[in-house]
Amino acid sequence: MTRAGVALVAVLLISAMTAEAQELEPRAYANSPIGLNFLILGYGYTKGDVALDSSAPIEDGKITVNSVVLAYARSLDVFGRTAKLDVVLPYAWLSGSATVAGKPVDREVSGLGDPQARFSFLFYGAPALPLEEFVDYQPDLILGASFAVTAPSPRRSGRSRSSWPRAPPSTPTTTIFSEARSSSAIRSTPCRGT
Repeated sequence: MTRAGVALVAVLLISAMTAEAQELEPRAYANSPIGLNFLILGYGYTKGDVALDSSAPIEDGKITVNSVVLAYARSLDVFGRTAKLDVVLPYAWLSGSATVAGKPVDREVSGLGDPQARFSFLFYGAPALPLEEFVDYQPDLILGASFAVTAPSPRRSGRSRSSWPRAPPSTPTTTIFSEARSSSAIRSTPCRGT
């Protein structure tokens, strides 16, 4: 094996050790005519029980999450190839209730998610074409890559009738509620019961 082959194998092995999960939207690397603008509005609703660590003093966890996403994307011509720039701004509001150490508690939290900007570049098989020429375009193999930057979101707002106690970090819902708990805008008062 040549030096270049050994170097390539080494780079692949090292990158595989540090690789992280990714998200992939449908048709993220599909070619599109240049100059198109996309405005996207999405809504999601989730309601159900929360699976908790059995060692946590939390029982009967229930949660409702409403989320909205607003996004803008534009297809571009970069060096004669198709590229896309998009900006995503999520917002969510969550309410939950549980029994903690035998006492009923609930929490409502809302706020912006982490905004994201992403640049996608199709470097093979996707020539930058205006709409008139794109009509006759026959797609074949397309290769592309993207670079995304996610900024930390501003503080979230929330209110509760009881503060959530610190629970083991392994409890997934603890992260949601303790993150909101750190906001100075949240006020805690004794629970009046259900």
